[in-house]
Amino acid sequence: MSAPSIRLANYDITEQIYAGSRTLVYRAVCQTDRTPAIIKLLKHEQPSFNELVQFRNQYTITKNLNIPGIVQPWSLEPYCNGYALVMEDFGGISLQQLTQGRSLPVEQFFAIALQLADILHQLHQRRVIHKDLKPANILIHPETQQVKLIDFSIASLLPRETQEIQSPNVLEGTLSYLSPEQTGRMNRGIDYRSDFYSLGVTFFELLTGQLPFQSRDPMELVHCHLAKQPPSACDVNPELPLMLGEIICKLMAKNAENRYQSALGLKYDLMQCQQAGQSGDKSTRFELGQRDVSDRFLISEKLYGREQEVETLLEAFGRVANGASELLLVAGFSGIGKTAVVNEVHKPITRQNGYFIKGKYDQFNRNIPFSAFVQAFRSLMGQILSASDIELARWKEEILATVGENGQVLIEVIPELEYIIGPQPPVIELVGSASQNRFNLLFGKFIQIFTKKEHPLAIFLDDLQWADSASLNLLKLLMSESETGYLLVLGAYRDNEVFPAHPLMLTLNEIRQTGVNLNTIMLAALNELDITCLVADTLQCANNIAAPLSQLVYQKTQGNPFFSIQFLYGLHEEECIIFNPASGYWQCDLSQVTQLALTDDVVEFTIRRLQRLPEATQQVLKLAACIGNRFDLETLAVVCEATPESVAADLWRSLQDGLVIPENSTYKFFQGKGHDVEAVDNITVSYLFLHDRVQQAAYSLIPETLRQATHFQIGKLLLANVSPEEQGSKFCDRQSLK
Repeated sequence: MSAPSIRLANYDITEQIYAGSRTLVYRAVCQTDRTPAIIKLLKHEQPSFNELVQFRNQYTITKNLNIPGIVQPWSLEPYCNGYALVMEDFGGISLQQLTQGRSLPVEQFFAIALQLADILHQLHQRRVIHKDLKPANILIHPETQQVKLIDFSIASLLPRETQEIQSPNVLEGTLSYLSPEQTGRMNRGIDYRSDFYSLGVTFFELLTGQLPFQSRDPMELVHCHLAKQPPSACDVNPELPLMLGEIICKLMAKNAENRYQSALGLKYDLMQCQQAGQSGDKSTRFELGQRDVSDRFLISEKLYGREQEVETLLEAFGRVANGASELLLVAGFSGIGKTAVVNEVHKPITRQNGYFIKGKYDQFNRNIPFSAFVQAFRSLMGQILSASDIELARWKEEILATVGENGQVLIEVIPELEYIIGPQPPVIELVGSASQNRFNLLFGKFIQIFTKKEHPLAIFLDDLQWADSASLNLLKLLMSESETGYLLVLGAYRDNEVFPAHPLMLTLNEIRQTGVNLNTIMLAALNELDITCLVADTLQCANNIAAPLSQLVYQKTQGNPFFSIQFLYGLHEEECIIFNPASGYWQCDLSQVTQLALTDDVVEFTIRRLQRLPEATQQVLKLAACIGNRFDLETLAVVCEATPESVAADLWRSLQDGLVIPENSTYKFFQGKGHDVEAVDNITVSYLFLHDRVQQAAYSLIPETLRQATHFQIGKLLLANVSPEEQGSKFCDRQSLK
């Protein structure tokens, strides 16, 4: 390729070596010492904020990684409206270029695979998840055969990430190599073991010349990753050693617990397989995972003791997929696992090409009408906006035909709708019940647009015990619409916080009387055996070995899943549970556990966890708890009277401990130093507390005598930061307090 017409200080561009949809890559030479370099640029003249985040992230992640197996970044420099990333040039080409759709000789594969296992081990030891392993992101030097990883655009420094449901068209990563949990439809978090799945897909392709799942339909690919077993690489390429196919199957296990738990465990099995192949016996068998031990403390994410409840849920969705409408409630104490059970509906929804959307009512913001419905449908608009232009045009036509000239009524509560149907004419002002009735009827018709045989709709409304009266009236209207089909409304509530005359219970009674199919799943605490299984899976040991500790856990938590998990995390933080590298297993000092003055109240226990955080982090969390279960960085910076950068830095420890969850990847823009935040407008960095009990614990850190004054001060600060015409909408949007 000829030298391009770009200019970067101190570098002479020699040739373009890659042109993708978002980035351009060039070879260059440093003018001062003639050192060869690689320069990567953003392709678009006006890059999106998401592109800027990802581009910066690859430098932020790798600049402090002294690992020979990654391409070293030298600098990140402003260029036009984006950045230029300057990296070493070690003369490598991608494995995609090397193979060009052909399979590799087995011995060359082993040389590459063993290096990759070493590189992953070093990355995971430094708590980095790559999240986009594939042949295009693995470079190899044609002569030395040295292997290096590139493109840390979506890599993470968090021990665990949560992927929200998005259209497959906009998911982070490359769909053909994506782990099931990266699809957002797995009811599991993303941790370092996600890389093993993508590595398994990569190994399969390198050894067979094809991908394990081949489809041009993005949703079909997602379903394959979730539910379809890949073919054995040995069936596609009979020349491969038998155990190599088994290793790939283990890497590509649907559940992370069944994959390799360490890169060193993988490397040992690869070496065993290589030696067997060199001896000429391709059918040699050996036990996988003999050296596969992880020193990472990970609580198992399996659902324990909920088989019957999940079956009931799946049966309900089965009826809905066949044209029914149904309201299914999940009731139980806080922390009992209601949300985890509901999330099991993700897989069948994906299979039916349906939509799953959710919203949550907030204990400190009960005055905001329709808040959970609005959250849910804003999320749905986001999924639809990622569709093709043809699909968007179809949605626009259907929505306008349904809402007529009243579109502005819906846009006022779902702003994203305007991006689909365009600006709408003002509507006639109504007051009181007339206004609410108009909204309810319109919203009911709007929902019916998305409830079709081709795409059933499941709406999850969490914490219904805090729902406002407008929401309850809308729920009643929605379920009474006889023509509505293909709709599953899932509601979760705390049965210990409602009573017969509670507004929720009165509404449910009225709905029952209309003949609607309404069922309730009552979730009880886990039994001692379930807790033993949880502890055993977490510590990677047999049930009988886990029993003494699990008895103590059960004694303190009474089988509450959330409390049990937090209790185990607390014991690990107190170093009562430690990994013994010499013996290769986890061990627990039971005498130390019994001596600790551990409360059996989950909020008090969580307060103790919070109090171990830095003082600055605690202070930020107190104010975040006042804002709501969900909060954004802009609002938090206002109420903290600090810059977004400093607030994000103070929050970072709570993200690492998993107590606060970022809702999307925009938080990464505030990692590291020296970013041009001022140059980017309208940045929204959203977070949520891990659980209501964590929010409650953070709120409890504010002395009771200061709470009223704290709320008053927050109100004044927020009021001072919005114009008079914005005040109403901003306060609702930011979920501020009364």
